[in-house]
Amino acid sequence: MAALRIGNRDARRLWLHTQGLSATPTGQLDVLGIIRRLGLVQLDSIRAVSRAHHHILWSRNQNYREPMLNRLLARDRSIFEHFTHDASVLPMEFYPMWTRQFRRLSARIEGFANFRTMPGPSERDAIKARIAQEGALSTKAFETRIEGAREMWARPPHKRALDYMWYAGELSTCHRVNFTKFYDLSERVIPDHHRQAEMTDEAQVAWLCENALDRLSVGTPGEIMRFWEATTPKEVRGWIDQAELVGVEIEGADKSWTKAFAPADIETRLATVDAPTSRLRILNPFDPVIRDRDRLKRLFGFDYRIEIFVPAAKRRWGYYVFPLLEGDRFVGRLDAKADRSAGVLNILNFWPEEQVKWTGARAAKLYAELDRLARFIGVERVVWVISPPG
Repeated sequence: MAALRIGNRDARRLWLHTQGLSATPTGQLDVLGIIRRLGLVQLDSIRAVSRAHHHILWSRNQNYREPMLNRLLARDRSIFEHFTHDASVLPMEFYPMWTRQFRRLSARIEGFANFRTMPGPSERDAIKARIAQEGALSTKAFETRIEGAREMWARPPHKRALDYMWYAGELSTCHRVNFTKFYDLSERVIPDHHRQAEMTDEAQVAWLCENALDRLSVGTPGEIMRFWEATTPKEVRGWIDQAELVGVEIEGADKSWTKAFAPADIETRLATVDAPTSRLRILNPFDPVIRDRDRLKRLFGFDYRIEIFVPAAKRRWGYYVFPLLEGDRFVGRLDAKADRSAGVLNILNFWPEEQVKWTGARAAKLYAELDRLARFIGVERVVWVISPPG
């Protein structure tokens, strides 16, 4: 049977719909429902405007406010933190499908240079004993220091031990205070029925692949693997060989075609996707629609790289640049930084995409979205350090 061909505009709209960026971001708020739909939300400490996890959720429903996420983690225990492609929050019911990942990651990080001098089992047991007696503790409760040169990603011994036990599932994030993580024994954080559930590795791989593709709607084997970063290429290929999938070809922004796979209901999905809102959206650099840069460029023709680790003199754009989405097109990028003490959101630079005409109507959409973003982060006004467009 010939592969189902999906044109570029349909592919873009399907991806935005699947990831919750098609509808106007208003209405009844269900934060846990958003996280379930996305599968994961990346955590990040950078607060140029709002931290990535908060911005990602706000982009999908602008009734979201920052304290809501920690309530799900600390009070409701409906989400847990662990590592996908980066530190992320996931729905708590996914925990049984993550147990092989504890083994995989703990084994992998033992080979990392900054973990080679990690405290041994007896020292780690002493840390766990303190937590068992005193309750959840942050890294600030310990006093070991970095020895030798302070290289990037260097960690004091106690932090390496805490992180290793977190990767291994022995400790879990209990809550956060101003983004500082508090570690507790997993048996005191993860509900017993999730922690004690047993699934074979094969069943976990099948679940990871199926649920990755469900949240991609269409994906190559590499995209399925990269979604959670919890499977190998061989495992993904083995699942594809056994699963009942639809072969598709996806048209790229450059008119090229890429072979991929889709769930069995792909034609129904395509038939029920509406045109996305024409509202202009300011997306976070770590948004799930953005983070697979190759997929982003192939579908939208939008070449984006975050430059936080690029020396200032070598940056093409800026430290923390926000992609601008209008409908199913990326129309520009924006460099912004909040000054909370002054109560302002500073716009440091702005670049429209090539072949995008920056009309007065489009500029008005951007100003309206900036005003909404300013209200979200609790500042009074937007200040253009450069001349505003339009």
